[in-house]
Amino acid sequence: MTNDQRPSEESLESALERAVGILADAGVPSPRVDAHLLAAHVLGEPVGRVKTLALLGAGAPAGYFELVAERAQRVPLQHITGTAYFRRVELSVGPGAFIPRPETESVAQLAIDHSLTLTRPKVVDLGTGSGAIAAAIADEVPDADVYAVEYSPLAHAWAERNLSGRGVRLILGDLRDALDDADGTFDVVVSNPPYIPSAAVPREPEVADHDPHIALYGGGRDGLELPLAAAQSAARLLVPGGYFVMEHAEVQAQSIAALLASDPRWSTVQSHQDLTGRDRSTSAVRSQYANSGAPVKE
Repeated sequence: MTNDQRPSEESLESALERAVGILADAGVPSPRVDAHLLAAHVLGEPVGRVKTLALLGAGAPAGYFELVAERAQRVPLQHITGTAYFRRVELSVGPGAFIPRPETESVAQLAIDHSLTLTRPKVVDLGTGSGAIAAAIADEVPDADVYAVEYSPLAHAWAERNLSGRGVRLILGDLRDALDDADGTFDVVVSNPPYIPSAAVPREPEVADHDPHIALYGGGRDGLELPLAAAQSAARLLVPGGYFVMEHAEVQAQSIAALLASDPRWSTVQSHQDLTGRDRSTSAVRSQYANSGAPVKE
């Protein structure tokens, strides 16, 4: 029997093992996890319940292998289920929005930790995508006044759905010039801008074929155009002593830290590692330098 031939009245336990094989053969990085998550989605049960049902001899749910086949084509799991999880929040995701990554949770953590030291902090997420970071901050810092800016109308639509009811002010605009009527009023600026260099094609089909290019490529050979634009906007938006943190590629950490450290508008520049030990983000504190319009040095 081949992997794509389904026996009649197949058990859930057998179906799970067969699905793992199909996904592994397709090169899916986490075949067992994905097989169980897809089963949970079809069954409408928590993923922890799937193993119990398999042990109890439950049958395979109808439609399960259609979703397995879709995942084997390297369609992102989150696009199949329509759901992504980021810290404590559940997000709706689909084509047109960048799928939030676990490493970005550490960036959100830095913004949350600083916000929690303040009273009613005013926070903005530049380039919010699906709204993940803004939603997490609103969830974990309840007294924060949270803003989110997104340029892509498609991603903005997903963010609107995910931020509805959270008290976040969502703006359709460019991170380079958004909120120009609120300069010098924010306590925290956080950003996960596009930062992949123009010639660097992502290896994973889930990213290369399904994440929107507008959310991936940072501009220029080094991918730093939009990250530096986010830093420029942060310098404009922050109060003196305000906190800025931005995600970037590991290979960009040294360049970004050096550029910020050479700009008199910034002090206390620090690189931060994600859970895999990679230099994933850089933070800085807005100094007392008076000319908020001065460009970041390149």
